[in-house]
Amino acid sequence: MIVLKRLGMSLGLPVILVAIWWAATAQGVNFFVPKPDKLADTFAKVWFSEKFFTDVLPSLGRLLISLAISLVLGVVLGIAIGLSRTLRWLLEPLLEFIRAVPSTILIPVLLLLIGINDTMKVTVIVLGCLWPILLNTVEGVRSLDEVLKNTSLVYRLRGFNRIRYLVLPGAMPLIMAGIRHSLAVGLILLVVSEMFASTDGIGYSIINFQNRVAIPEMWSGIVLLGIIGVLLSVAFQAIQKRVLGWYYGLKEASNDG
Repeated sequence: MIVLKRLGMSLGLPVILVAIWWAATAQGVNFFVPKPDKLADTFAKVWFSEKFFTDVLPSLGRLLISLAISLVLGVVLGIAIGLSRTLRWLLEPLLEFIRAVPSTILIPVLLLLIGINDTMKVTVIVLGCLWPILLNTVEGVRSLDEVLKNTSLVYRLRGFNRIRYLVLPGAMPLIMAGIRHSLAVGLILLVVSEMFASTDGIGYSIINFQNRVAIPEMWSGIVLLGIIGVLLSVAFQAIQKRVLGWYYGLKEASNDG
């Protein structure tokens, strides 16, 4: 019963919006806004076809590889910087400068340096996704409870064991927040990089449909991106609940107290 209630609450607003869309387009034909049934039919024909293998899978592969690289670099560098005041003092101006430069601005430069290939697209995505994870990791490490830090010293936790049992668990809530932010950033940068220079991918397909004035097909690509975003969010929430189960348990115990 609870599952059905949550499902109804999640789908309620989308159903209402589709109903409004259907009613708004029922009385006339707008070339630039297809009807929901037309869009659904186009979506099935376009993406449940060979394009799933030639465009969707390559895009998902680039996104997942980029997120994995960003996660490793962000967490490792974030822990190192968070644990060292000297590194923070030396690198903070440089990190703030690089973070302020939009990754999309670097696409023309990367095209000249790397060329039109998957490496360029992955680099663009990594440069955008790295900073939320890195900065959240740094803040998570810096905000570790002093009592826990002193307790770890008493129990002689050193080196890798200290990072494994104290630093990572303590910083994990903020790390997960950075990863969630990076999911949205990564999807945006994926599409932009494929629109600029690519011969395949979802972004390439959308801009190609636009150039051909294939409006329903273009909208179907936009809907596909939204669906991918929702699926990534659902998958991340499931992983987050598993990774941070102890954290939510502490919050519930604190609220009950």
